[in-house]
Amino acid sequence: MTEAAVASEALPALESKLPAVGTTIFTVMSQLAQAHGALNLSQGFPDFDGPAALLDRVSHYLHHGANQYAPMMGASALREALAEKIAADYGAVVDPDQEITITSGATEALFCAVQAVVRPGDEVVIFDPAYDSYDPAVVMAGGTPVHLALAAPSFEIDFDALEAVLSSRTRAVVINTPHNPTGTVLSEAALLRLGALAERYGFWILSDEVYEHIIFDGQRHESVLRHPQLAARSFMVSSLGKTYHTTGWKIGYCVAPAALTAEFRKIHQYVTFCTHHPTQLAHADFLREHPEHHRELPAFYEAKRDRLAELLAPSRFHFTPSAGTYFQLIDYRDISDEPDHLLAPRLTESIGVATIPVSVFYADPPKDQRLLRLCFCKDEATLEQAAERLCAI
Repeated sequence: MTEAAVASEALPALESKLPAVGTTIFTVMSQLAQAHGALNLSQGFPDFDGPAALLDRVSHYLHHGANQYAPMMGASALREALAEKIAADYGAVVDPDQEITITSGATEALFCAVQAVVRPGDEVVIFDPAYDSYDPAVVMAGGTPVHLALAAPSFEIDFDALEAVLSSRTRAVVINTPHNPTGTVLSEAALLRLGALAERYGFWILSDEVYEHIIFDGQRHESVLRHPQLAARSFMVSSLGKTYHTTGWKIGYCVAPAALTAEFRKIHQYVTFCTHHPTQLAHADFLREHPEHHRELPAFYEAKRDRLAELLAPSRFHFTPSAGTYFQLIDYRDISDEPDHLLAPRLTESIGVATIPVSVFYADPPKDQRLLRLCFCKDEATLEQAAERLCAI
């Protein structure tokens, strides 16, 4: 027996905390797109850069001594700028010192929020299709995810089905609006109905609002922060990367009441401790000097959504234009009966367009659903080429 084999036999048994989890579909499809030289409409990042003025401010702080640790809760300048923005956008007064924490991306904020309140034996309701980080965060906290499917094509919450699974064990309900991957938007009436259930059953709300400024057709984003009774029992999570086309910087934040924030920060300080300092300070400056950026973002992405819809109109796909986010679902049932998890890789290889199979966002995928997700935060040439290839099917 070799020394390596002897050493291997002496190792303790390794039992995975996430035995069903592998590499995320976003990484898989992006790697496949790169391998085949495909147009990447799968992973949700723009193929254009952030605002020049924002990039200039990062460069400024890189060269002016902001290269050491930021405060654990985030640079005060950014937390204060976000408090001002929240007051202007949602009419909510939040304390930047006690109620806002800067995180290394929204995914870290979501993870820390779950770890802060979920204990072994607790249940957390997740609406499918759902962003793939929710379930593992609950499992790692010792909780039990309770998945409820949103029915196509509206993907609205079935409140009777929700109430049927609520109990004294329900610790939290996760919502996402505008919604990834469906592009739907939660109405004020639905949000208030959820708030009434939260008061009756005593659960927290984890509100994923990373696409808060990417909302179309004159709709108003219904943040939990607009409603004091909801804000009092909610973690609101958002992402500057989505708003400013800088997903690679991984700047997210969490807004929560002081007591929740205190527990949140106990987790955060042992996950990343702090987030890249120069980009925080740059965002603070840009938020104050260029508020028009996030105010004009709905029109910017609505034009891209409409252009993609125009380009796909001659195709054999069916779709309802997205109400929010920079994602568009397309129904391919008139083209193929192939399951989406097989069709998406095949299209990447055969026509050179990478998409995301929607079934991966479900714990129990609907058997008859035939949906792919496209990302339209791309430049005109990419959208035109991708649509031409999809229309040729």
